[in-house]
Amino acid sequence: MTESHVTGSIPRRVPCSYTDAPQTCPLNRLGLGCRGFVATVGGDGDTRRRLLEMGFCNGTCVEAIRRAPMGDPIQFRLRGYCLSLRDAQAELVHVIVGDPKANGWNDQVTTC
Repeated sequence: MTESHVTGSIPRRVPCSYTDAPQTCPLNRLGLGCRGFVATVGGDGDTRRRLLEMGFCNGTCVEAIRRAPMGDPIQFRLRGYCLSLRDAQAELVHVIVGDPKANGWNDQVTTC
């Protein structure tokens, strides 16, 4: 359980105006309207396999579209379709915010 669930505070979101060197953050912290590129997918074997089957492969562009009123689930756009994930599932996917090509991902990135 993350600290935000224990204290009831809202997790910090990565702003869209991020311009420094690329960094990774969990997908559940991506600000609405912001885009990131999948860097890693974690979780146990079945959960990880299911996230990969849904399209969260390395280099895939993902955009945070909207959140439910209580913050869970979160809707994302990737690979031409929209998908909703629970906060705990989105936390398993880490994305690069910023320009992934500056981090050596030239051939591995899909367009948004």
